[in-house]
Amino acid sequence: MLVHTALVALGATLAAAVQPLEVDGQNFINPKTGNRFQIVGVAYQPGGSAGYDKETGRDPLSDPDICMRDAALLQVLGVNAIRVYNVNPDVNHDKCASIFNAAGMYMMLDVNSPLVGDSLTSWNPWESYYAAYLNRTFAVVEAFKDYPNTLAFFSGNEVLNNEDTGATVPPYMRAVTRDVKNYVKKHVERPIPVGYSAADVRSILFDTYNYFQCSLEGDEGDMSMGDIFALNSYSWCSTSSFEKAGYDELVSGLKGANVPIFFSEYGCNTPSPRVFTEVGTIYSTKMSGVFSGGVVYEYTQEPNNYGLVDMKEDGSAKLMSDFVSLKEQYSKLDFAEIQGQKPASTSNAKPPVCSSKLITTDGFNSNFTLPVLPPGAQEIIDNGVKPAPKGQLVKITDWKVKYTVKNPDGSTITNLAVKPLADDDINSPGSNTDSSTTTEGTQTSDAITDSTDTEEPSPSTSGNAAAGTAAAVLPAAVLGAFAVLAAL
Repeated sequence: MLVHTALVALGATLAAAVQPLEVDGQNFINPKTGNRFQIVGVAYQPGGSAGYDKETGRDPLSDPDICMRDAALLQVLGVNAIRVYNVNPDVNHDKCASIFNAAGMYMMLDVNSPLVGDSLTSWNPWESYYAAYLNRTFAVVEAFKDYPNTLAFFSGNEVLNNEDTGATVPPYMRAVTRDVKNYVKKHVERPIPVGYSAADVRSILFDTYNYFQCSLEGDEGDMSMGDIFALNSYSWCSTSSFEKAGYDELVSGLKGANVPIFFSEYGCNTPSPRVFTEVGTIYSTKMSGVFSGGVVYEYTQEPNNYGLVDMKEDGSAKLMSDFVSLKEQYSKLDFAEIQGQKPASTSNAKPPVCSSKLITTDGFNSNFTLPVLPPGAQEIIDNGVKPAPKGQLVKITDWKVKYTVKNPDGSTITNLAVKPLADDDINSPGSNTDSSTTTEGTQTSDAITDSTDTEEPSPSTSGNAAAGTAAAVLPAAVLGAFAVLAAL
C-alpha cells in the first residue's frame, strides 16, 4: 500500500497510525485485518464558511497549532474521522494531515467551496459545469491523495435539496462524480472513493440514491456511479426512536446497497442541549447491516448552535455540554466489537441497470444521458493539474496543545496533547485518557465537573432544524468525570 512506501521514505520515526481503507461492496474494509470499518466522525470546519479564505491561504487544515488543539480534543472524544467541507488546494496541509493521521483519524474532503465558480449550483447546473471548476476539484484530489488517512472525496453536498432540483441537477452531479473518479483513476496510486452527500429530503431521497448508484453499462465498471453514498439527516431529535425518526425507512429503502452508506451529517439540535441518543442505534445491528456509521454535525460552535466546542479568536477553546453528552454516548459502545466485524455476504451486491423504472417521483430526472466533458477538461484529466499541489506526511516533534482549553464549568484542562497511536491503529474512546483539570489552584484527575455551562449561546434557527430551548440541566450521568489527553 502507498502508506508503507511513504513511511520507508520518511523514516521509521514518523508516526503513522492509520491503514488506508478499501471499498468492498457496501463496506469499508481494513485490508490488513479484513474487518469492516465504521465511521465515528465529526464535521470539522472551524469558523464555518469564514474559516476558508482563499486570499489569505487559510482553511481548516492550514494551521498546525489549531489542528493539534482540535485533534487532541477529538481524540479524547473518541472519533476516528473528520469531514472537512472547504479546503484550499494551494495551501500546504502536511502538518495538519500528519497530526490527524497520528491521532488515528481519517479525513473526508469535499472538493467544492462556497466561492463562485468552485461548486456545481442547484440552479441552472449547466452554467457552473466547466473546465475551470473541474480543475479546482481535481486540485483538491492532488492535494490530499498522498495522505494515507484520506478516506474519501465528496463530489457534491446537498446540491439536490428539493423536488425542483431533482429535475435538472442529477445528470450534472453524476457527471462531476464521473470526472473526479476518472482523475483519481489516472493520477492516484490507490482507489480513493468518490461519492455524493445527499440531503434527507424523503420525497426524492431514494430516487437520488437510485439515480447515482445504478450502472449505465450494467456492470461495476461505470465510472459515473458513486463509490459511496452519504446522507445528511436530522430526523432523530432528543430521545426519539428507530421508528419515530424514520431510521427504519432509511434501512428498508437502502437495503441491499452495493456501496458503503453512512450519515455524512447527523445531530438534531432541538431541544438543546443535545443528548445524542441516536448513537446507540446507529452502531447497533438495526443499522449496521446497511449503514457504516456517521458524522456528527459539528465540531465548532457557530451561530446555528450545533457546536461541540466553543472557539475563541485567540485560539483558546471551551468544551460545551454537547461534547460531554456525545462522549457519554460513545463510551457506551463496544468499539472492539463494532470495528471487529467481518463483511457480510451482501458486500457482493450488484448495481441495478439504470432505467426510468428506478425513478418513482413525478418530475425527477429519469434521463441517464450525462453531459459530455466541457472543453479543456479532458486535457486536464489526461495530463493532470498544473502546477499540481503535493502532500506528504511529515515528522511532528511536539504534540502538546499550545492553547488554553476549558471544561464547561470553566476549569482549565492541563497537559493537553495528542497521543500518537501505534502503526495501523485507529482512534477510539480510551486511546488517550491521561490529563488533569485545574480548579481554584488545585489539580484533580477529573476533566469535567458538575456545573452546567451557562455561557453557551442560545439556540437559533438553522437550515437543518428549528430553534429549541436552552434551559436544560445536564443529566447526572453526563456530569461524571472523564479523562482528557496525556502530556507527552
